[in-house]
Amino acid sequence: MISVLCVDDDSMYLSLEKRCLEEPGALTVTTAFSAPEALRAMETSRFDAVIADYQMPGMDGIELLKAVRAVNPGLPFILFTGKGREDFAMDACEIGADYLVKKMQGFYTSV
Repeated sequence: MISVLCVDDDSMYLSLEKRCLEEPGALTVTTAFSAPEALRAMETSRFDAVIADYQMPGMDGIELLKAVRAVNPGLPFILFTGKGREDFAMDACEIGADYLVKKMQGFYTSV
């Protein structure tokens, strides 16, 4: 069973991620509404990958990526954003994000 941690402060997007990714018997998704909540979840559970939004209040996705890399440098980490900023991509690559994904505007409004 593959276990993925999805982190996003947007509850609608987080719900969509869980619904799209979760596959009974094969892949389970745990959700967190903030980076600190995600770090707490990682203290008590093992995950095979993390998918996190870049722009979150308080601790953003880059800061979460740094914290995860400090304790688990090999854990696959995907960052996504609704902003097409090059500085974000450079920071994410330098810190070790495995993939960068751009959110589509209005992606979940028609679902």
